[in-house]
Amino acid sequence: MSDLRDLYQEVILDHNRNPRNFGVLDHPTHQAQGVNPLCGDQLQVFLRLNDGVIEEVRFEGRGCAISTASASIMTEILKGLSVDQADHCFAVFHAMATGAATPGAADLDLAKLEVLSGVREFPARVKCATLAWHALNSALHHAGGKVTTE
Repeated sequence: MSDLRDLYQEVILDHNRNPRNFGVLDHPTHQAQGVNPLCGDQLQVFLRLNDGVIEEVRFEGRGCAISTASASIMTEILKGLSVDQADHCFAVFHAMATGAATPGAADLDLAKLEVLSGVREFPARVKCATLAWHALNSALHHAGGKVTTE
């Protein structure tokens, strides 16, 4: 188990040091800001949808390693998904992070998200891991503005 935990930590650190899809997206169709006052994480999620499919997704901001890694992994997973598929990913990831049952998870490739599953053991870190996902959800459903983990 220690080897697996070490591997997960390495993946998180890699995504933190070299976040994928980091930066402002020109001409987004959807965007939202997320804030975690407890940890100080702040980020913005930018999306470009075309016919209900996520054509491009980027993020920018600053935060702890878990927050940044989660946003980075999220952007890799979402490209090419429909809004319904992204909603499903959000629900499954949120359940996984909080330790709830993950119905419908069998039809998803959770390998990339699995590295963040350990946050459920640390309730304060669940907010870090889910911040980008809450911003995504807000952006997808045109709520926009700012979401907070509090």
